[in-house]
Amino acid sequence: MKYLKIVALAAALLLPVLGRAQESYEAFLPIAKYLELGDADKLSAWFDDNLEITVQDVTSDSSKNQAKQIMKRFFSTVHPTSFTIQHAASKSNMKYALGVLTAGSTNYNVTIFVNCAEDGCKIQQLKIEKVR
Repeated sequence: MKYLKIVALAAALLLPVLGRAQESYEAFLPIAKYLELGDADKLSAWFDDNLEITVQDVTSDSSKNQAKQIMKRFFSTVHPTSFTIQHAASKSNMKYALGVLTAGSTNYNVTIFVNCAEDGCKIQQLKIEKVR
């Protein structure tokens, strides 16, 4: 009986923490899907009004529409076949994920910073670099 009380107490303490960890990752599920599909239109729905975007060593502070065009150009030359999140974490309302985008035999390291507020999560920074 004492053992059950300890397990119940541990579960009550850990569930909120585990729930927040899951929430941290869930913000990236649709973003990962659109990266894998190479869908700049749907991906850009997650862009903040202004964001920093780096694609193959070219960095710019862009509006949502400019960043969408940058991603369209990238996806017109690079046709993704998979995207895998390797690591996701959060601190306060800022979340980040590190992943690998594969296009043919070429891999790209992807870093995504997302700011989550009451009105939802928006990409603040997106970085795509070819693995050398």
